[in-house]
Amino acid sequence: MNYGITREEAYELVKQHVKSPNMINHCLAAEAVMAALAERVGEDPEKWGLTGLLHDLDAETHTDLDVHTQETARVLSEKGVDESIVEAIRLHNEQAHPGEQRSTQFHHLLAAGETITGLIVATALVYPDKKLASVKPKSVRKRIKEKAFAAGANRDIIRECEVGGIPLEEFCDISLQAMQGIAGELGL
Repeated sequence: MNYGITREEAYELVKQHVKSPNMINHCLAAEAVMAALAERVGEDPEKWGLTGLLHDLDAETHTDLDVHTQETARVLSEKGVDESIVEAIRLHNEQAHPGEQRSTQFHHLLAAGETITGLIVATALVYPDKKLASVKPKSVRKRIKEKAFAAGANRDIIRECEVGGIPLEEFCDISLQAMQGIAGELGL
């Protein structure tokens, strides 16, 4: 299907706007997680993957959550990217859009999916080999309960997976498996 941008164009756009290898890896992880979540709920993995890949284009230049996603939305709209992708990306950070809230399965699962990637990476990094292959789903679920661990990973946002129709335990499993599938690309 045509979403106004190909995967190759989206990845080039990410590399133009995002310089940190860790942030690029975050975008790749979000892409993998979103594609897997789309398959689980019967949506288009290409569309959801593109959304995950593109969601943080302005994360390095607009670190203030009061504006983060506004520049990304502008860039993507100007490029003619599908409006539903742009809207989901805008609303993964509600703080920059006062009065607007995530309201669809797509919105909730993007917010939850991109947030859990940081928790999963942090979990892998406490293992001696620092590899995603070593991480068990049970470990991710355990770490969600530890508020001090990877404190930047907002647990309330992760739990929006349930509003999106996927129980937390299954969501953790799907997300971990998706990231393990691209572990080589992530260097983990």
